[in-house]
Amino acid sequence: MIEDHENPFQVCERLLAITSRLQIPFAFKASYRKANRSSVSSFTGIGDREGLEILRTIRERYNVPVVTDIHSEAEAAMAAEYVDVLQIPAFLCRQTDLLHAAARTGRCVNVKKGQFLSPEAMKQVSDKMRAFGCENFMLTERGTTFGYQDLVVDFRGVPTMQQNRVPVVVDITHSLQQPNQSAGVTGGRPDMIETMGRAAIAVGADGIFMETHPDPSRAKSDGANMLRLDLAEPLLEHLVAIRKTIMNL
Repeated sequence: MIEDHENPFQVCERLLAITSRLQIPFAFKASYRKANRSSVSSFTGIGDREGLEILRTIRERYNVPVVTDIHSEAEAAMAAEYVDVLQIPAFLCRQTDLLHAAARTGRCVNVKKGQFLSPEAMKQVSDKMRAFGCENFMLTERGTTFGYQDLVVDFRGVPTMQQNRVPVVVDITHSLQQPNQSAGVTGGRPDMIETMGRAAIAVGADGIFMETHPDPSRAKSDGANMLRLDLAEPLLEHLVAIRKTIMNL
């Protein structure tokens, strides 16, 4: 998320350098505001317009597509002025009015699959987007609730959702969250990020989504499941090698 005026630029510059060298299509994502937080004391952002202005600066300075979350119909039109892709958070993926508002902007839309939905249920989401005139959208797998404090990824869901004739992305960091901790802060398994990424590429995902930070222990959101920034390059090198092997089969 946008937590200050330096970190987003540092992360984008590093990831852009890596993905350019490896010839990986790259989009930069950051939340200008976090609406879904475990605790009332959790950091939510530096201010909506201030955060969005940072995203627009990144978009223009580095010439990369920029993605951000929206949480209400009013936010759709506002955020669309600054970014290329509007992301629908997983908990909101069935909110018809929100999907309609995002579609109306003409921007690309990324809809995250709810932790409470089957991959098959995302057909209804896809049908809604097309009914609203939006063909430029993606679906993202980010895990399914398993018990009270864990998520699992059923990788059969990737080809299942691809049957909707839409790109399917796998979120390899949020899928490793351990929510509902008694401390009021979501836990995670960052040690499994590469495993999740390898599986996503091997099963034929069209892309990966991952959160990264120079020092996850100091991140103001989702630090427990983030990839440390200096580990991004070796991870992506491994995933590119797997992708090339799959494409040559």
